[in-house]
Amino acid sequence: QQVWRAKFSSLAPVDLRKAMNTLGSPNEDEARSVDARQEIDLKLGCSFTRFQTKYFQGKYGDLDTNLISYGPCQTPTLWFCVKRHDEITSFQPENYYTVDAEISKAGKDLHLEWQRGQVFDLPTASTFRDMVAQNNAPANVVEITQKEDRMPRPQALNTVAMLKMASTRLGIGPQQA
Repeated sequence: QQVWRAKFSSLAPVDLRKAMNTLGSPNEDEARSVDARQEIDLKLGCSFTRFQTKYFQGKYGDLDTNLISYGPCQTPTLWFCVKRHDEITSFQPENYYTVDAEISKAGKDLHLEWQRGQVFDLPTASTFRDMVAQNNAPANVVEITQKEDRMPRPQALNTVAMLKMASTRLGIGPQQA
């Protein structure tokens, strides 16, 4: 009897179809590697679960749980959660400045966005505002307004945010993350 293996890292229908259309023979070395990892994960998980359950129950007798589970796969996830929690609790709002321009001609308005986005330095923002407001500029400045707006506190990390962060900060695509 022949055994076939589908290789995929995403549950997206397109990826599953591709995996089913490119079935291959199982690799014995990969299979043994998976078996070894499963056994190590099981032994390490059981040992460390027992250790930390005994440790924390002895240290904090009023724990409302009989078991404090540990698994090697939980560690990276826990790191992301703790890091995000630290970002949220240590967040300090910071003032920033933008130059927003709107052109009106013949009763039609066109909103222009500053390609630079935002700056965190008032003198720099003022310099750009003054450049736009100069008398020899090809447009007339009719109003300059200022408003206060702050960057919001970071939100808790959800799967979409984690994938976006992995992509932008680590250069890892969704299928690798």
